[in-house]
Amino acid sequence: MVSVDYELRKKVMDAHIHDALKYCYQCGRCTDVCPVSRVAPERYNPRANIMLSFLGLNIFKGQQNNFAIWGCTVCDTCDEICPQKIELTEIFAVLKNMSIAAGEGPDYYTTQASAIYDAGKAIPSQAAIERRREQLGLPKIEEPNVEEVQKILNATKLNTILKK
Repeated sequence: MVSVDYELRKKVMDAHIHDALKYCYQCGRCTDVCPVSRVAPERYNPRANIMLSFLGLNIFKGQQNNFAIWGCTVCDTCDEICPQKIELTEIFAVLKNMSIAAGEGPDYYTTQASAIYDAGKAIPSQAAIERRREQLGLPKIEEPNVEEVQKILNATKLNTILKK
């Protein structure tokens, strides 16, 4: 039996600034233009994801269902095409945040977040890149203030999610 997750429904409704979500008439244009849905139609359907979350049906729980929300690349194509101006990517951000808070985010997310937390940036410095920058007459890349980055990430409680 499927139960209604009222917290999910409230967060989805609160995330949608224009409150037009209740006016989605299931035209399917979001799914038609979605590049992820085109290559993985059996695994990813923005229209279905939005309606299920709007109804408070949390089918997104568990690692096996991660692709239902993490498949969104935030290309904003669905937002642009929606005749009701529903901001689907904002809703997917809420679903992704809930997934992370529940400890169900994909491994690549926490791996990348850990790299940023530890080094202050996503991609570590590389000698080859510095040499090319020098050859092109570009200035050296300043090292980030890791303590400052960590302070910001700690304020968002990312350190507790990453267990740092």
